[in-house]
Amino acid sequence: MQYIQWMIKGLAMGAADVVPGVSGGTLAFILGIYERLLAAISSCNLQALSLLCRGRFKALWQHIDGTFLLCLFSGILLSIFSLAGIISYLLQNRPIPLWALFTALILTALPHLCRSLRWNAVRLLLCLCGIVFAVLVGMLTPRELQPANWMFFVAGAVAICAMILPGISGSFILLMSGMYAPVLLAVTELQLGVLALFMLGCIIGLLGFSRVLNWLLQHYHDASLALLIGIVIGALYRIWPWQLQQQLYLPWQYAAKTGQADTVPALLSAAAGVVIMWLLLNLEKWFNSPAQHRKPTAD
Repeated sequence: MQYIQWMIKGLAMGAADVVPGVSGGTLAFILGIYERLLAAISSCNLQALSLLCRGRFKALWQHIDGTFLLCLFSGILLSIFSLAGIISYLLQNRPIPLWALFTALILTALPHLCRSLRWNAVRLLLCLCGIVFAVLVGMLTPRELQPANWMFFVAGAVAICAMILPGISGSFILLMSGMYAPVLLAVTELQLGVLALFMLGCIIGLLGFSRVLNWLLQHYHDASLALLIGIVIGALYRIWPWQLQQQLYLPWQYAAKTGQADTVPALLSAAAGVVIMWLLLNLEKWFNSPAQHRKPTAD
């Protein structure tokens, strides 16, 4: 049953990764699998390579937490391929209800996240720093570039780091840095050379940055969590449904400026987001409760 939990959480992460401005790392953090994910990725190291070269495949699978990664990434890929079309349509035609859904997901999870820490002045300050950082990233404006080939490597490394950092979207960072269109063009035109550089950057960035985050969580666990919670809170600035040119509005203010605020669909989407997050947060309890409460049978 645990495998099903991991796949469901992977589905949620994949849905978030499709939306520019929302990070799959945010959902991993909210759903309590973030630290395990970082540890599993960080275990792809020289020891894993040594086990592979010696043909010790079972030991390698256990070393990299292979079952967890397989279930999680199966859910992510399934979600991306099944929901990409729907989410792309909503982004183009009904973005406000979609942003309302993800805003509600994060707001519903925040009390759960905040209760996971014992707060003090230092952790509150770190949380505030995380909020400021995420808001500043969200205020970046798109650029246009004619990139050199080496920039695809850097773009891959930076984008993948953003993707696993809660509250920041890798696709959004590509968009803001001016690399989104060149990468998309390279994909559509199958420019294998620059795509190889981009993928190499992604691999090196993922393996390197995951180790940094994993080390921070191991040595400064609560402080790191406070900073990450702040980044998640700050991400709400980027995904607030009613905004024009980076200016946030209340629904009726937005309607006065644009003539349409999609208020009813947004409220319905927000209600769905609350229910979905409540279900996701209770997955583990529901899946494990039958085993915990099963009465022992008589011999």
